[in-house]
Amino acid sequence: MKTEKTKQYDLEERTMRFASEVRTFVRLLPKSIANREDTSQVVRSSGSVGANYIEANESLSKKDFVMRIKISRKEAKETAFWLKLIDTGGNALLEEKRNALHQEARELMFILSSIMRKFES
Repeated sequence: MKTEKTKQYDLEERTMRFASEVRTFVRLLPKSIANREDTSQVVRSSGSVGANYIEANESLSKKDFVMRIKISRKEAKETAFWLKLIDTGGNALLEEKRNALHQEARELMFILSSIMRKFES
């Protein structure tokens, strides 16, 4: 049975929420050719963070687990990159949301790096 404290740190839920928030953010952005391409990439990579984390949890070996965590971390890093490229059209609220999402991508990277280090040693 999960306690409230474990729920707070449930990475499957957190990565799902992150991908969902990225999708909500993308719907609000100004339409442009560059944004269409960049948002397509950020949607894919943000979803891949959680998908690969779930795959890691279902892995059959320690080696497979570590590889999936590495992929999840790589996708979080890629998401942070695409978020920085997205044009908010100078909208302060959108820039604030983009910065918050970028921070979450970086936090996920740090968490996944920590998990990686723990299992590689």
